[in-house]
Formats: sequence, structure tokens, C-alpha cells
Amino acid sequence: MSEKYIENLGLDASIYVQQRNEGLKEINSIKEKAKGISEKDVEYVERNFWRKLSQLKGKFNFKRDLLALYKFMKDPKVSFIKKSLAVFALAYFILPLDSIPDISPIVGFLDDIGIVAMVVRYLSKELERYYD
Repeated sequence: MSEKYIENLGLDASIYVQQRNEGLKEINSIKEKAKGISEKDVEYVERNFWRKLSQLKGKFNFKRDLLALYKFMKDPKVSFIKKSLAVFALAYFILPLDSIPDISPIVGFLDDIGIVAMVVRYLSKELERYYD
């Protein structure tokens, strides 16, 4: 994006670039972690996804993103490297003990939402057709 365009949006170009770079670092970190995903992880997500999803009250956009990631993961045409990103995000959502344990009511889902949002944004073009 050009600096002029960013200025027209009312954004400080340096802040935009800094936030963009931080986002890229985060997604690169997620991609590194996703390299360790195996078929066992896929099976774990398949076994536990619907139970965990049923525990969400409200949060409809978040549910839509989770469902799109799940459908993406199940599609045999998706490359395993891209599928592993979806599996990582879904497993992170399912696991009760992660950076912020899900046992703390609202706050426990904040890190889950952040990870899922980053992966959804990164895969946005590929995920479009998985939204109903």
C-alpha cells in the first residue's frame, strides 16, 4: 500500500507498517509451529471440534470462521501445508490449556480468537468458498 493511500485513510504510515510487520512475525511464528502438525493432530481436531464448538454462546462470526477452517481442513484438495495452519488454529481453540487457559471465562478465549483470526486472515482468499 502506498503511503499516500494510507494517509488518505487517516493512518500514520509508520504505525501501519509496524502493525503489518508485527502481524507478519506472528503468522510466520504460527507457520513454523504448524510444520509440526501430523495426522494425529487432524484426528484430534475431528474428535473434539463439535463438542468445543457447542460450548460457544453467541460469538457468531467466530463460529463462522471456525466452521470455515474445519471445512477447509476436511477438503482433500487442500495442500497439507495450508491444511496444517487450519489444524493448528483449530487445535489451539480446542485445547483447554494454552497461553490463556479457557477455564477463565471470557478472557480464556481471547488468545484463541487471536490465533484463529490471524490464520483466517492469512488464508482469507482460500477460505472464501467455505463460508455458507
